[in-house]
Amino acid sequence: MPDQAPKGLTRLAFGGDYNPEQWPESVWREDVRLMRDAGVTMVSVGIFSWALLEPAPGTHDFGWLDRLLDLLHEHGVRADLGTPTVAPPAWFYREHPDALPVTAEGARYEFGSRGAICHSHPAYRAAAADITTRLAARYADHPALALWHVHNEYGVPVSACYCDTCAAHFRRWLETTYETVEAVNEAWGTAFWGQRYADFAQINPPRVTPTVGNPAQALDYRRFADATMRENFVRERDILHRLAPGIPVTTNFMTALSQCDSIDYWAWGREVDLVSNDHYLITDGRRTHVNLAMAADLTRSVAGGAPWLLMEHAAGGVNWQPRNPAKAPGEMARNSLGHVARGSEGAMFFQWRQSRRGAEKFHSAMLPHAGTDSRLWREVVRLGSDIDALSELRGTRTVADAAMLWDWHSWWAQTLEWRPSEDHDARERADSFYEALYDRHLTVDFAHPEADLSSYPLVVVPALYLATEATARNLRAYVEGGGTLVVSYFSGIVDQHDAVHPGPYPGALRDVLGLTVEEFSPLLQGQRTRITGPDGAELSGDVWSEIVVPRGAETVWTYADGLAAGQPAVTRHRLGGGTAWYVSTRLTARDLDVILAAACADAGVEPRPELPRDVEVVTRAGESGTYLFAINHTGDEAKVPLAGSGGELLTGERVAGRLGVPAGAVRVVRLDED
Repeated sequence: MPDQAPKGLTRLAFGGDYNPEQWPESVWREDVRLMRDAGVTMVSVGIFSWALLEPAPGTHDFGWLDRLLDLLHEHGVRADLGTPTVAPPAWFYREHPDALPVTAEGARYEFGSRGAICHSHPAYRAAAADITTRLAARYADHPALALWHVHNEYGVPVSACYCDTCAAHFRRWLETTYETVEAVNEAWGTAFWGQRYADFAQINPPRVTPTVGNPAQALDYRRFADATMRENFVRERDILHRLAPGIPVTTNFMTALSQCDSIDYWAWGREVDLVSNDHYLITDGRRTHVNLAMAADLTRSVAGGAPWLLMEHAAGGVNWQPRNPAKAPGEMARNSLGHVARGSEGAMFFQWRQSRRGAEKFHSAMLPHAGTDSRLWREVVRLGSDIDALSELRGTRTVADAAMLWDWHSWWAQTLEWRPSEDHDARERADSFYEALYDRHLTVDFAHPEADLSSYPLVVVPALYLATEATARNLRAYVEGGGTLVVSYFSGIVDQHDAVHPGPYPGALRDVLGLTVEEFSPLLQGQRTRITGPDGAELSGDVWSEIVVPRGAETVWTYADGLAAGQPAVTRHRLGGGTAWYVSTRLTARDLDVILAAACADAGVEPRPELPRDVEVVTRAGESGTYLFAINHTGDEAKVPLAGSGGELLTGERVAGRLGVPAGAVRVVRLDED
């Protein structure tokens, strides 16, 4: 297995996607000169270049890529070299029109965008393996090569295809997974609505039906689509490992829960040598820096806590949202260093030079249309200097205070049709619980529900509709061992096949929570419910309520109105050495703080009232030392307490006792050893 770090990169990564094929070669030397001015250490190349590398079937032109890699090496810039398999050439689709994906409605996509791929198609698989083999054989020993970059953003924009080729592949996948068609019938509950199958040949993908189809079939098809894409990644990765040993292989994830919902990143994280991620702010009026922190924490967790790499983000505005504002002065640096604080080994962008043509010509870049006499360019150069000043923390790891459980399979299952309320959104609950923890200045690891949780004093479960028996045992052992667990409503309901667990809700989590739920009582749109606490305090919930019956749990908050009036709304269950909390209605992040304050007290997680809202304090630690990041997202100077003294790496100042962080600024202190 290759090393995780890009080969030959002795500093943090700084750079972006470089697409020189969009420009005459006379521009290339200017580019690399400006890269040196900006402190660029690595660029990603060749990701969308299949049509140039293979302009006709079996005809290859590597000359331009040879010259480019030589030029980068000459100027000390490392290369993250892509396999261009996200964008097969037009000639490929002319020869294999059935390699274009088909929607569940039966419409076939056309060539002319990106990612229009049927991942089951044998001709695509063969062609992708061939171009990958040729690249690996040619560039394995090139001195600029630091990292292989397979494909691009798997699952975006198409993850599942519903064509006949995929249907045949799905049947083979089912036979491998279940062995017998009887096992499929049992898992899918096909006795309902007379859906029973007598042979694998009778099974198709979950295409459009007159009314709702089989939810377990739809869930398995999402698993199949994810596994098929991963199968293709592994095929390319293994070619690269064989022909270019010692060079790590990655593919850029999109872990932000708002940007890609078709990939099980827990499974993918085990297959890459280096986890890398793309993150773009969703500028819809919310606190974008909170979502950024959440995505970075999730990416680090997918990497198992190991250092990872921010492969893409935006220097300024993007171009694909309804409204695309520019970033405010200093925001690019805060975004970039926020990722570094949470484990990234650098900050990369899409892209280096802003495109003049194509769909993304209004997407910002490190080198904008405005050129070098621009605020954005000056901020890029300053950021390059700051990133370089932090290179000594390479290899250190971010220190977490609590864990949040997340499972993509549960999310997939919950988003299927005909659930008790379409207003209940697993991602929204994750956002709200994360925001509440963020505002308590807690750094969060994400964890799979069956992972070892014993190192965390506090574990939060914002949405876990699908929970296996192994998950139930794991959470019970965690609480009995002294942990504090906080679970939100509509969790523990079904097993891995979307079958309701036997007995009362919440199924798999009844015992650890010490309660049953007799009935869900979702609220109508705009309807709210009041809950009252033991001291008379009142909170307001919406979307959801339940008829909760304690079976060992104590009632802490009670419904004051509605169908559940007088019934428990928030409970606390002492079990073994720990406690399990249950929240049965939807509370805002601010109201959740009241519940989390009590849970943190149970867990022994100390409050941090001295830290202002929207001032992040995150720690990375390792052999080179302990580093405290303070990121001020406010318009006022912040004072951050320090346990000791140290050197501030971005200004060179010595600080002790208290760190001043100017409005909108970032400070990084290497703490002195005691």
